[in-house]
Amino acid sequence: MTGQLPRTARSDARDNRARILGAARAVFGQEGLSAPMRDVARHAEVGPATLYRHFPTKQALIAQTFTEQRRACHAAVRDALTDADPWHGFRSLIERICELHAHSGGFADAFMAAFPEAMDFAADRERTVRAVAGLARRAQEAGELRSGFVIDDLVLMLTAHQGLGQAPLPARLTASRRFAGYVIEAFRAGPA
Repeated sequence: MTGQLPRTARSDARDNRARILGAARAVFGQEGLSAPMRDVARHAEVGPATLYRHFPTKQALIAQTFTEQRRACHAAVRDALTDADPWHGFRSLIERICELHAHSGGFADAFMAAFPEAMDFAADRERTVRAVAGLARRAQEAGELRSGFVIDDLVLMLTAHQGLGQAPLPARLTASRRFAGYVIEAFRAGPA
């Protein structure tokens, strides 16, 4: 089973699956991807057998938990790439990634993870890295993004952003916006 629910699933099975995914988002957001499956089951108020019937492995659960965040990340990258001003596109991408990360603790770790059920994540990661590298190159050629910027700087940014994870959502969003502003200024090319 890949975590996909058959179309004819009973309503209680659909409800359980939705509760499990909601619980996984909450638990992984608070405790990280190392959180035990039993914590997810407890938070979803289902038994371990129900959890494993829907998601036979933790990796399958992780892959399904962050589907919406993957879509949001795709949209942010797509919008940044289509912006005629590469620096504006790059700034917007940083802001949206920080906001997404503030809402969805654990997504950055899942996106960077390597496990069999994460093949979609791996493909997404490769496409995203290529796309953002192209956008960064354009912003550098425009003289707006510092010449020393490398893609790994974004990984460093997301790692630093995880420090905001324990605050309540409103405070986390406010701090995330400030953090994005500081990061953007740090990435901006200085006067020549």
